[in-house]
Amino acid sequence: MSDWLRLAADGSLVLSLHIQPGAKRTGFAGLHGEAMKIRLAAPPVDGKANAALCAFLAEFCGVAKSAVVLVSGETSRTKRVRVVGMSPDALARLRLQAVP
Repeated sequence: MSDWLRLAADGSLVLSLHIQPGAKRTGFAGLHGEAMKIRLAAPPVDGKANAALCAFLAEFCGVAKSAVVLVSGETSRTKRVRVVGMSPDALARLRLQAVP
């Protein structure tokens, strides 16, 4: 696994992310140090960016929204997110986001 993508003991994946809220559109933006940068169209107000992040990752990974949990960084741009039950295909697509 890469630095930004770690396998937890319970089999879930923990993603290290750098978030840019208030962007024109939501999507992956490549690596930012040891984290994956994600641009979010949602503003950083009242948890909207966190909700948008979890919804985006759930859709991209093909899991339920409840399978994506914010582990740390609720009020920070640096976040850790746990994803449970991701398929091998979704994992492969996620890894490709780090390729420039």
